[in-house]
Amino acid sequence: MSDPEPRSPATPFVRRLVALGPHRGSHRVAMRAGVSVLVPLLVLVLLGREEWTAYAAFGAFTSLYGRNHARAERTGMQAVAGGFLTLAVTLGVVVSLLPDSRWIVVPVGALLAAGGSLTSDAYGWHPPGPLFLVFGFAVSAVVPATAATVPVAAAIAAASALFSMLVAQLGVLREPASWSPPLLPAPRFRDALAPRGAVTHLVRHVLALTVAGGIATALDWQHPYWAMVAAVVVLSGPDLLSRLTRGVQRVVGTLLGLGVAALVLPWHPQGVAAVLVIVALQVLTELFVGRNYAVALLFITPLALLMGQLAHEAPIGPLLRDRLLETVLGAVVGAVVLLAVPDRLEPELDPELDA
Repeated sequence: MSDPEPRSPATPFVRRLVALGPHRGSHRVAMRAGVSVLVPLLVLVLLGREEWTAYAAFGAFTSLYGRNHARAERTGMQAVAGGFLTLAVTLGVVVSLLPDSRWIVVPVGALLAAGGSLTSDAYGWHPPGPLFLVFGFAVSAVVPATAATVPVAAAIAAASALFSMLVAQLGVLREPASWSPPLLPAPRFRDALAPRGAVTHLVRHVLALTVAGGIATALDWQHPYWAMVAAVVVLSGPDLLSRLTRGVQRVVGTLLGLGVAALVLPWHPQGVAAVLVIVALQVLTELFVGRNYAVALLFITPLALLMGQLAHEAPIGPLLRDRLLETVLGAVVGAVVLLAVPDRLEPELDPELDA
């Protein structure tokens, strides 16, 4: 018998890139997310306050945490994550009031990414990482606001987060005996900093987001936070292969998602119609995001663009171009930083001296 052909080193990478993971009850998460987004956005649209919908949307992202946890653990995780999302939105609105705020967003967002990554590890968040914190902060920082908007944004984000937590409890109506008090997670910051490479990971966040956001801002691109978020995506994941895979998936999925957006946006859905499309895209996103990130981006991309159009409509052509360019920029910067910064900046400690 002839020896089997040696497997190419690229095979695991390609396999991860195109693999479609198991369903794992994602329909339940999708329905919770859909309802959590639908109600607060619909209320604001009916009140004629479309400019506040971004604050509600980021609060509603609370529903995405703890998707595979038991109800008590999920509620505790969502309580903590929802609080931090509300703080990120509020901080963004405060920064938007400062002179030259577009430049301030970059370093503050970079530090928030590092702090959010550490916080995520300390609390054991799922999904892990600071992506939603950075996204909520950066978008809130570029939306026009006044000082009076600060408490409004905080209240809307908090109310939306609380509503998401209530939606997550609807299963209790079917099984009242299954209810148990929320189990708040205890933060373990010391444990989060303990592994070798933990500090390096935080340094990478600061460096990658500063460079990606700084370049996009210097080029006067209108959505520099897209580059920052793409950099966060590349830095997320348990190992080098998974991080690079997500980076490629981010670029490829965004490119394909722009094709979907090019079909949806020219219809100029507004008001209630826009909310219904956003909810449908959110549901589709949650059905696939845990299975294949590139496929999920078919829906994430038009979802993000339509959310922006709901609050502040912009020309479609430049919007699609900026999304692609800034995503590529952020992914490339994230990959370069990931490969250039060594895995372990910390000195090796003698276990006896460290005891």
